Amino acid sequence: MALRSDWSQRSCAMARGLDILGDPWSMLVLREVFFGNGRFDAMKNRLMVADSVLTKRLAGLVDAGLLERKPYDDGGRTRQEYVLTEKGEDALPVLNAVVIWAEKHLPAPSEQAHMFVIHTTCGQRTTSADSCTACGERLTAENTSWHSLTRTPEPVRLATAPAPSRDAFSQNGPAA
Repeated sequence: MALRSDWSQRSCAMARGLDILGDPWSMLVLREVFFGNGRFDAMKNRLMVADSVLTKRLAGLVDAGLLERKPYDDGGRTRQEYVLTEKGEDALPVLNAVVIWAEKHLPAPSEQAHMFVIHTTCGQRTTSADSCTACGERLTAENTSWHSLTRTPEPVRLATAPAPSRDAFSQNGPAA
C-alpha cells in the first residue's frame, strides 16, 4: 500500500518493501494479527481506527499476500477473520526491528508503555530482530513472544500462518 505513490515497480528493494510495509496503519494491523487479534471489530477497537481506514489496510495486506481471509460463524452470520500467510509471517523481523529500535531510542510515555521481543525457546528478551541475542537461534513466529506491558502482564505467543492443507501441498508441493 503506497504512502504517496506506487513504488511497487521501483528497482530499489527498500522502496518496493515500503510500498507495502511503510504505512503505519498496515504495520499496526500486522501487529494485531501477530497478537492473534484477526477479527475486524476486535482490531478496530484495539487500534481505535475508522472503519474505512481499517478496511483499506486489510484489503491492501490481503492483495499483497500478507494476510488472507478465513470465514467464521459468529452465531448468526458468516464473517471474515484475517490470518497471516507465510509471506506475512516473514515480515516478523521488520516488526521486531521497529519494536527494538523504539525501545532503545524513544522514551515511553509511561512505565507500562513498553514492548519487548522474547525468544520463547530460551525465555530471554532479545535485542536483535531476527535472532536471539542470548542463544543465537533464529526468531520465528513459532518461537517468539511479544510482551506488551499495556496489553498483558505475561508475554503473548505470536500467531503463525496456518499450515498448508494436505490437499494444497499435494497440488502445489514438490513432486515425490
